[in-house]
Amino acid sequence: MQLTEHKPGSHHHIRSVDEHGLVINDRRYTSSVIVGARLLNADWPVLNLDDLNESTIEPLIEHRPEVVVIGVGKIQTFPDPAIQLAFMRHGVGIECMTLDAACRTFNVLMSENRRALAGLIINPDSPA
Repeated sequence: MQLTEHKPGSHHHIRSVDEHGLVINDRRYTSSVIVGARLLNADWPVLNLDDLNESTIEPLIEHRPEVVVIGVGKIQTFPDPAIQLAFMRHGVGIECMTLDAACRTFNVLMSENRRALAGLIINPDSPA
Protein backbone atom coordinates (compact mmCIF):
# COMPACT_ATOMS: atom_id res chain seq x y z
CA MET A 1 0.00 0.00 0.00
CA GLN A 2 1.37 3.38 -0.99
CA LEU A 3 0.97 6.13 1.59
CA THR A 4 1.23 9.69 0.43
CA GLU A 5 1.61 12.76 2.59
CA HIS A 6 -0.82 15.47 1.53
CA LYS A 7 0.24 19.01 2.18
CA PRO A 8 -2.31 21.83 2.37
CA GLY A 9 -2.23 23.90 -0.77
CA SER A 10 -0.77 21.19 -2.97
CA HIS A 11 -3.97 21.05 -5.04
CA HIS A 12 -7.26 22.90 -5.42
CA HIS A 13 -9.88 22.02 -2.84
CA ILE A 14 -13.62 22.62 -3.08
CA ARG A 15 -14.68 23.91 0.30
CA SER A 16 -18.43 24.37 -0.20
CA VAL A 17 -21.18 24.21 -2.77
CA ASP A 18 -24.76 25.46 -2.86
CA GLU A 19 -27.37 26.33 -5.48
CA HIS A 20 -25.72 29.69 -6.16
CA GLY A 21 -22.10 28.63 -6.60
CA LEU A 22 -19.11 27.08 -4.94
CA VAL A 23 -15.96 27.96 -3.04
CA ILE A 24 -12.64 26.68 -4.35
CA ASN A 25 -9.79 27.29 -1.94
CA ASP A 26 -10.86 30.67 -0.56
CA ARG A 27 -12.64 32.14 -3.60
CA ARG A 28 -16.34 31.96 -4.50
CA TYR A 29 -17.40 31.13 -8.09
CA THR A 30 -20.92 31.74 -9.39
CA SER A 31 -20.44 30.45 -12.93
CA SER A 32 -19.25 27.18 -14.43
CA VAL A 33 -15.63 26.18 -13.86
CA ILE A 34 -13.12 23.54 -14.82
CA VAL A 35 -10.93 22.55 -11.91
CA GLY A 36 -8.00 20.17 -11.54
CA ALA A 37 -5.16 19.74 -9.10
CA ARG A 38 -3.42 22.90 -10.32
CA LEU A 39 -5.78 24.01 -13.09
CA LEU A 40 -8.63 26.44 -12.62
CA ASN A 41 -10.59 27.81 -15.58
CA ALA A 42 -13.33 30.14 -14.41
CA ASP A 43 -14.34 31.08 -17.96
CA TRP A 44 -16.01 27.83 -19.02
CA PRO A 45 -19.03 28.91 -21.14
CA VAL A 46 -21.38 26.07 -20.13
CA LEU A 47 -24.76 26.69 -18.47
CA ASN A 48 -26.26 23.20 -18.89
CA LEU A 49 -25.49 19.79 -20.37
CA ASP A 50 -26.87 20.88 -23.75
CA ASP A 51 -23.96 23.34 -23.98
CA LEU A 52 -21.46 20.46 -24.07
CA ASN A 53 -20.01 20.05 -27.55
CA GLU A 54 -16.61 19.37 -29.14
CA SER A 55 -15.53 22.94 -28.44
CA THR A 56 -16.62 23.16 -24.79
CA ILE A 57 -15.19 19.75 -23.86
CA GLU A 58 -11.81 20.42 -25.49
CA PRO A 59 -10.44 22.19 -22.37
CA LEU A 60 -11.32 19.04 -20.40
CA ILE A 61 -9.79 16.58 -22.85
CA GLU A 62 -6.63 18.51 -23.77
CA HIS A 63 -5.05 17.87 -20.35
CA ARG A 64 -5.43 14.08 -20.78
CA PRO A 65 -6.92 13.30 -17.37
CA GLU A 66 -7.81 9.75 -16.38
CA VAL A 67 -11.33 10.86 -15.65
CA VAL A 68 -13.53 13.93 -15.93
CA VAL A 69 -16.28 14.43 -13.39
CA ILE A 70 -19.18 16.48 -14.71
CA GLY A 71 -21.40 17.98 -12.01
CA VAL A 72 -24.69 19.74 -12.61
CA GLY A 73 -27.86 20.46 -10.64
CA LYS A 74 -29.54 18.39 -7.95
CA ILE A 75 -30.74 15.52 -10.15
CA GLN A 76 -28.28 13.22 -11.91
CA THR A 77 -28.46 13.73 -15.67
CA PHE A 78 -26.26 12.68 -18.54
CA PRO A 79 -24.93 14.46 -21.62
CA ASP A 80 -25.78 13.40 -25.14
CA PRO A 81 -24.24 10.00 -26.01
CA ALA A 82 -22.14 11.70 -28.71
CA ILE A 83 -20.38 13.70 -25.98
CA GLN A 84 -19.74 10.57 -23.95
CA LEU A 85 -18.34 8.93 -27.09
CA ALA A 86 -16.03 11.90 -27.68
CA PHE A 87 -14.47 11.36 -24.24
CA MET A 88 -14.10 7.65 -24.96
CA ARG A 89 -12.40 8.34 -28.31
CA HIS A 90 -9.76 10.33 -26.45
CA GLY A 91 -9.30 7.66 -23.79
CA VAL A 92 -10.74 9.84 -21.04
CA GLY A 93 -13.31 8.47 -18.61
CA ILE A 94 -16.38 10.54 -17.84
CA GLU A 95 -18.62 10.43 -14.78
CA CYS A 96 -21.78 12.51 -14.51
CA MET A 97 -23.37 13.31 -11.18
CA THR A 98 -25.10 16.01 -9.21
CA LEU A 99 -23.10 19.15 -8.50
CA ASP A 100 -22.56 18.43 -4.81
CA ALA A 101 -21.61 14.79 -5.47
CA ALA A 102 -19.15 15.91 -8.15
CA CYS A 103 -17.50 18.34 -5.73
CA ARG A 104 -17.10 15.62 -3.08
CA THR A 105 -15.78 13.16 -5.67
CA PHE A 106 -13.30 15.71 -6.99
CA ASN A 107 -11.90 16.27 -3.50
CA VAL A 108 -11.51 12.52 -2.97
CA LEU A 109 -9.78 12.10 -6.34
CA MET A 110 -7.38 14.91 -5.49
CA SER A 111 -6.59 13.35 -2.11
CA GLU A 112 -5.66 10.17 -3.99
CA ASN A 113 -3.39 12.10 -6.39
CA ARG A 114 -5.48 11.06 -9.37
CA ARG A 115 -5.21 12.79 -12.76
CA ALA A 116 -8.75 14.11 -12.75
CA LEU A 117 -10.65 17.21 -13.74
CA ALA A 118 -14.09 18.40 -12.79
CA GLY A 119 -16.40 20.34 -15.07
CA LEU A 120 -18.79 21.99 -12.62
CA ILE A 121 -21.83 23.51 -14.30
CA ILE A 122 -23.41 26.42 -12.49
CA ASN A 123 -26.31 28.31 -14.01
CA PRO A 124 -27.19 31.33 -11.87
CA ASP A 125 -30.55 31.63 -13.67
CA SER A 126 -31.54 28.03 -13.01
CA PRO A 127 -33.59 26.97 -9.98
CA ALA A 128 -30.83 24.31 -9.49
